[in-house]
Amino acid sequence: MTRAADQISDQRPFRNKALVLEAMTSLFQRRDASVVERLYVSDYVQHNPNIPQGRPALQALVANLPKDVYYEPGLIVAEGDFVAIHGRIRGWAEKPQVVIDLFRVEGGRLAKHWDVLQGEVPATTAFGGISMFDPREGVIRAETAPSMGT
Repeated sequence: MTRAADQISDQRPFRNKALVLEAMTSLFQRRDASVVERLYVSDYVQHNPNIPQGRPALQALVANLPKDVYYEPGLIVAEGDFVAIHGRIRGWAEKPQVVIDLFRVEGGRLAKHWDVLQGEVPATTAFGGISMFDPREGVIRAETAPSMGT
């Protein structure tokens, strides 16, 4: 072999993780509904039956969030155009919830969303004493994540 084989580099998973992290923290930490126009496709599909369809509904939801709602991102996994993020949200329900959000990315924007939420069980009462959520697990650190143009 006289030269190395051509390598195809697919940066989508890294870019898509950064996109999802920016969306979740912008909406559910900073309550910045203006990012919806920039980060979500115009015909955004919401698969949570308790949240209305479309970008305007998402903007209204964020604008009307109670002050105590706060999202903590954790592990983020991406493959191709899909990103799953494991997090904890406080103030959404009576007790903190652990959530997995799944997104489909199209053309660098969020196109579809699914989620599964579960009430958090404290590690002290959980079988085995292991926490359901640790915010240090796999988060893209701000210093290593590419800028999404904010």
